[in-house]
Amino acid sequence: MTYRARVETLYLLGFSLDLVNMFIGTVAYPAIAAELQASVPQLAWIGNGYMLGLTLVIPLGGWLAARLGERRVLCLSLALFTVGAVLAGTAPSIEWLIAWRLLQGLGGGLLIPVGQAMAYRECPPADRTRLTARIMAVALLVPALSPTLGGLLVEWGSWRGVLLVSVPLAVLAFALAAAWVRPGAPVAVPALDRRGLLLGSVGLSALLVALGLLAAPGQRMLGACLLVVATLVLALYARSARRTDHPVLQWSLLRHASLRLAMTVYLLVPGTFIGTQLVATLLLHGQGYGAAAIGGFMLPWAIASACAIATARHWLPRIGARPLLSAGMGCQAVGIVLLIAVQAQQPWLPVLAFALMGLGGSLCSSSAQTLAFQRLADAELLPGSALWNLNRQLSFCLAAAVLACVLAVLSSVTWDHAFALTLVLAAAMSLLPLLPLWRLPASALSLRTSP
Repeated sequence: MTYRARVETLYLLGFSLDLVNMFIGTVAYPAIAAELQASVPQLAWIGNGYMLGLTLVIPLGGWLAARLGERRVLCLSLALFTVGAVLAGTAPSIEWLIAWRLLQGLGGGLLIPVGQAMAYRECPPADRTRLTARIMAVALLVPALSPTLGGLLVEWGSWRGVLLVSVPLAVLAFALAAAWVRPGAPVAVPALDRRGLLLGSVGLSALLVALGLLAAPGQRMLGACLLVVATLVLALYARSARRTDHPVLQWSLLRHASLRLAMTVYLLVPGTFIGTQLVATLLLHGQGYGAAAIGGFMLPWAIASACAIATARHWLPRIGARPLLSAGMGCQAVGIVLLIAVQAQQPWLPVLAFALMGLGGSLCSSSAQTLAFQRLADAELLPGSALWNLNRQLSFCLAAAVLACVLAVLSSVTWDHAFALTLVLAAAMSLLPLLPLWRLPASALSLRTSP
């Protein structure tokens, strides 16, 4: 096996671990609540704690990789992740469970940007579309299969098995990282921007907590206040970053129009789908669809997503990103609007709607993933990966919080039209990246064919 194949395999294994731990736990919440006497907000923090850990440590990935070397950082990341998984799976209380999930996130947050940067650095620019296709295949299959695996583990054993299932894979990944990754000598790096790290960590933490509160009925006022605090702290961080020669996050990389556009697309297309899925679940439940039927609508979404990944892999090098991104945004917007007309006697309509959303969302995410790293030099891949993954984490909760709040407000004002208006907003959000997409010159969207 070539070194490039080893690095890609290791990254995809680490990415799978991250996705499993983000999507497998939900099915275990009722069992956790019964055994640990956990409230609904506490259950939410089982997932939020993991995401918070990821978000807090992502900015440190590049600095630590330069200071300690990539192999040491990967091994440290996997060690933290494994210890966190074992402790979470044996936690005696909900408070300890949330704390250990935070530790797991701190480990995963180091693993993903470093591994991703290594994989893209070892991959020639002409082959990065194929690498992206493999990444997107993992991003499709793991979230689709994880809840089923989690349900079986809960039924056959205990909710603790859901949290412990990733331990053997994490140990395997640790062994592979130690054996496969070249040592690489640490390099001299500037002093850590401690002020920026503190402001950024506090601001991002407050933002994630605020988004979680905004999506929870009865806590939206507190969430709104905390959102104001987060905005002020992040504004201070932005001001500090502009005055620092070596900020903890290299926002100067956003001078690359392709990276800037790709982050916008990911935030507003796949991110909006996550929020739409929440709204659609409530709408379909109100129309009389059961939980199994609602979950089953993700099957056409997954099939269409797989077709989109193959389409992007084949056509992106041939016709470029603009037509694929435009088609993807249009398909998702049409799929969202179709949900407005859903009736209990017309199951084919939500099937078509979810298929269009799967096709459109994956056309956009596959194209954006390739576009994000296509124009970056090798030295920019690690800090660029940190920005990309931070944006990915925010996309998981930002649009969902916005749409949940809009639906709640509209439901109290105009119940009959609340779902329709919220879905129209979601469709419009999916189309917003069309504006910067068509303003960019073709040269900014062209794919590199050589280093």
